[in-house]
Amino acid sequence: MIEILGFYFFAITSISLFAISVFSKRTLYAMSALAGGMIFVSGFFFMLNAEFLGIVQIIVYTGAVMVLYAFSMMFFDAQVEVPEKTKSYKLIYSLSIFSALLLFLMILAPVVGTNLKPEYAIVEGVGNTELIGLVVFTKYLVVFELVAVMLLVAMICGIILAHKDMQKKALAKENAQ
Repeated sequence: MIEILGFYFFAITSISLFAISVFSKRTLYAMSALAGGMIFVSGFFFMLNAEFLGIVQIIVYTGAVMVLYAFSMMFFDAQVEVPEKTKSYKLIYSLSIFSALLLFLMILAPVVGTNLKPEYAIVEGVGNTELIGLVVFTKYLVVFELVAVMLLVAMICGIILAHKDMQKKALAKENAQ
């Protein structure tokens, strides 16, 4: 019973925060709601005893949202007041459609969920982190290495692009003097 209440709490809270981030006109409100939604999504992982994925969700995704939050504070003026609409029919219609879809999925889930079988056996005494490492470094080793190389290339490209932009600004500053 407590799991069901926890699920509904995390589901309603995270969906509400994500809806705020989509429909808010103020950038800082949207980023705050997005970060909060990411934290509440990690609650699902903790409820499923996947602590590693819950911590990764908080560190990686919420960290990325906070970096986006910092950039939006730098690029957009945080002092500008944007009036919010108090009555939004788009929000009411979209939440109604979403609620109907969620109700349909709740009715359909017990029918579909009875045929699910785990792909890997649960081993006693071995934690989630060990099992994730075993799968990543055996079955998905090539994919893991390709992702690592792609991230390295993206990091190098970002450094090169930032360096070119810094050179252009320095050249423009010299020409202005």
